[in-house]
Amino acid sequence: MPDPMRPRASLRTAVVWEVLQDALDRRVKATGRESLDVLDTGGGSGNFAVPAARLGHRVTVVDPSPNALFALERRAAEADVADRVKGVQGDAHGLFDVAERGGYDAVLCHGVLEYVDDPAEGIRNAVAALRPGGVLSVLAAGLGGAVLARALAGHFKEARQALDDPNGRWGSGDPVPRRFTAEQLTDLVEGAGLRVASVHGVRVFADLVPGVLVDTEPGALEALLKLEEAAAALPAFRSVATQLHVLAETAGADETPGGAETGDAGEATGTTGS
Repeated sequence: MPDPMRPRASLRTAVVWEVLQDALDRRVKATGRESLDVLDTGGGSGNFAVPAARLGHRVTVVDPSPNALFALERRAAEADVADRVKGVQGDAHGLFDVAERGGYDAVLCHGVLEYVDDPAEGIRNAVAALRPGGVLSVLAAGLGGAVLARALAGHFKEARQALDDPNGRWGSGDPVPRRFTAEQLTDLVEGAGLRVASVHGVRVFADLVPGVLVDTEPGALEALLKLEEAAAALPAFRSVATQLHVLAETAGADETPGGAETGDAGEATGTTGS
């Protein structure tokens, strides 16, 4: 479940967390180990690292921001999982200066590809950190969501510019360096040798609904969460989502996307994050 202490944040994480938790549960069954080694690149203050640690997994968070890592440490302590969460300062480009190559059952690459100079390199590094049979979770800004948001705000020229721009930017004041379509993300993942298991849209409606409605209308938050979950996998809604989530699997996973994995090809020596 999303962090119960952050109900509004659940609108941004619920869909991803449900998919990720299922993938982690399947890896537990496949490996026969109750605790997995998880690498969270760009993990910030622990939106996913802390819930994963609550499940009993060891999580290493790599982030360039000292402030984010300090917040992660505090949040992990408050959740009583400090012994299972380790934060290290670094980035996707120099990932193996601070993380183990081939040492993780799952790698999270959330909010990273928008900012790196070479997204393909970022994905290759994430894949190189995986054990055989491991899973990769990629979350990145979606082009369609930005175009829709600018248009609904009445900024039609900026919406058109984002639509035409190679990086999906709506102008010089755009704080996001790069956005993706679902096809671009899946091409990056498959180009690194992984098999895509699922693609979901994230925050299809959440960023368009007035916050006051969610905060004051009885049952609105839960209803909106259920709507997000129902629409997430539908291509028509996925194409206008604020973010896109791709779950992929390395060799060693069952050939049925999202199916149970067989065998444990992931018993590499050494663990991290403890």
